[in-house]
Amino acid sequence: MKLLITGASGVLGSELVRLALDAGDEVVACCRRSDPPGGRACRLDVRDAEALARVIESERPDSIIHTAYVQDGSDARSTNVEGSRNVAVSSRAVSARLVHVSTDLVFDGRGKRPYREQDEPRPVIPYGESKHEAERVVADACPEALIVRPSLFYGGVRPTRHELLAIEAARGRADAAFFADELRSPTPVPDLARALLDLSRRDLAGVLHLAGPVPLDRYGLAQAIAHAAGADPGAIRFGLASELAPERPRFVVLDSGRAAELGIRLRAPADLLRRVVTEAR
Repeated sequence: MKLLITGASGVLGSELVRLALDAGDEVVACCRRSDPPGGRACRLDVRDAEALARVIESERPDSIIHTAYVQDGSDARSTNVEGSRNVAVSSRAVSARLVHVSTDLVFDGRGKRPYREQDEPRPVIPYGESKHEAERVVADACPEALIVRPSLFYGGVRPTRHELLAIEAARGRADAAFFADELRSPTPVPDLARALLDLSRRDLAGVLHLAGPVPLDRYGLAQAIAHAAGADPGAIRFGLASELAPERPRFVVLDSGRAAELGIRLRAPADLLRRVVTEAR
């Protein structure tokens, strides 16, 4: 299979490139700045609709996995919304299968039960708002697309910012507190990448929740990460999201039952974080 991956130098994108190459796929690895870990590198800003269309028309991939995003700052909305629209339009133009990666933060976190795919998104932070709008423009431009919502990343070959901060805090090298009242569904990067590659071969459309099976707050996850890295989990400090203004989403647990019905199951933190995070030492 010929696969085009956006955001190929990111935590998830680089894992996708690595696993796809291991599986024998032909990979076009697109990223804006940093070099990808493998595949045929392509420097590309997804906000440049004409350049993106030329690449996709030239490569004509079987599937596209769109992971490129910006968390915050002046480039966030244009990358997350306009970039996603451009990817969706170009995907449909060449009849490529599109898997679009979204987020759990499209929800307001005020619910009492895990969120299902059919629950109405109500984002309350700018990042969630831009990702919700991205979902809408992707669905409009490419109705055949699969929109996947994961949660907080951890456990990849490259540590995430959350993992690095937790380890540095546990070793006394960073002053940070982790929310004890923000419940998420931490999502292991290797398992998510394998699932996305599987889904890129399936004829599925709509929204799919694909997150870890164990609800865990940021504080508990930080302690687990510190322990896995051989640092002192007791040195991790906790904070409260409820004390912030404006308030963050606090209960953002995803129901991944539909994914389980498709035979896709992700590991829990205790199963994955037994290894030492040597990259952060």
